Amino acid sequence: MPMQTSTTTSPLFSATLRPDRSLRAAGGWIGLAVAGLLGLPFLVAVPEFLLPGILGFAIAAGGLLAFSLRQARRARLTEQITVWPGQIEVVTAGRGGDRQMRRFDPKKVRLVLDRDENERTTAMYLSHGNERIEIGAFLAINDKSSFARAFGQAMRKARQG
Repeated sequence: MPMQTSTTTSPLFSATLRPDRSLRAAGGWIGLAVAGLLGLPFLVAVPEFLLPGILGFAIAAGGLLAFSLRQARRARLTEQITVWPGQIEVVTAGRGGDRQMRRFDPKKVRLVLDRDENERTTAMYLSHGNERIEIGAFLAINDKSSFARAFGQAMRKARQG
């Protein structure tokens, strides 16, 4: 029986991008609880402030709830970007589990960066003809800069070989 061999090519670059999932909403809830504990004696001591005080806390709690739900939805977004010697793959997984894969020829696609007045990367696009796809839209500015640097180097390697 002849020996079977298989060749596998490892990617030049691979990254999974996810939205920032810091505990900002939890900090908001803690701040609301501390403000409630500190404000409770004043609300009890001055009855005229009771209704506006409770209304203010209810509005703040509603805002924090909406923010928490938005953060939870954003947490389900991912972008898997892989650079191979002959192609670039961008797989986007949405909120409902729907996945979209796009493939590009590294020699025909360009990385376009938008920068602010301080030369920080504010947006990254893959440009292919008339098509322009934003990647890493949910990343922080510092993360966009470091990702763009590493991704650009991988694209240069893919074009060369």
